[in-house]
Amino acid sequence: MANHKSSKKRIRNSAAKNDRNHYQAKTARTVIKKFRSTKDKKEAADLLPGISSMLDKLAKTNVIHKNKAANLKSELAVHVNKLK
Repeated sequence: MANHKSSKKRIRNSAAKNDRNHYQAKTARTVIKKFRSTKDKKEAADLLPGISSMLDKLAKTNVIHKNKAANLKSELAVHVNKLK
């Protein structure tokens, strides 16, 4: 267990950040799963900008890597273009 006041505070901060990051990443994964199950091109095209924005924010705050965000956005754009 931590002995210093600052290390105890760091443990609390790390736990809070971990919870927040986990929630945001899980939310993004859920939205992406919903998006991939969409069969309607118009609905998918409407969802894409919001998902792209979400991925950019996650990459900006280092919740996910910037290249992972770029790869996901590209993959989702291809998914929209394949729909009829």
